[in-house]
Amino acid sequence: MLDEAMTAIAENGLAALTMSALADRLGTSGGHILYYFGSKDRLFLEALRWSEAALTEERRALLAGRAAPARKLDRFLRLYLPTGPRDPRWMLWIELWARAGANEPLRAAQEELDRGWRDDLETLLAQGAAAGAFAADDGPGRAGELLALLDGLSTRVVLGQRDADRRSALGSARSAAERLIGCAPGGTPG
Repeated sequence: MLDEAMTAIAENGLAALTMSALADRLGTSGGHILYYFGSKDRLFLEALRWSEAALTEERRALLAGRAAPARKLDRFLRLYLPTGPRDPRWMLWIELWARAGANEPLRAAQEELDRGWRDDLETLLAQGAAAGAFAADDGPGRAGELLALLDGLSTRVVLGQRDADRRSALGSARSAAERLIGCAPGGTPG
């Protein structure tokens, strides 16, 4: 149900999603969906949390792995960036950003989900600095800068802006990471 909700939101946006249309896609009733979620906002938030839970597992496995810090960072960048225009996960994030300013539960969820990415990137940078692979002198600051850049690159890719695709975004992210922490992600220390 959450996967289908995520797909429907990515296709047409949350404003266009109706419970009856989603129910038709699922072969159930709108009342059944409302019974479990209570509202469209709650369904939206649960779809986003469901999507992010899978990515959290991947990030944690990445951090626990034996790969070199630069390779881990490259995998983190690849995991963060959208797969392409209208990436369903990223379409949910854009909806969240648009609604969080006026909705306290959504703002709190955004902060919680952002914190997971930030904490894991800070851990990764600390691991790399401890191993001598990264020259980051301010892990939390550098993590914040890199995440802000990734958000901007990701938004351009997911909206399908001219000259913005996953490959070029990954190249820009790698270049920025090299400047910020003295390491070429996926390669050797810079």
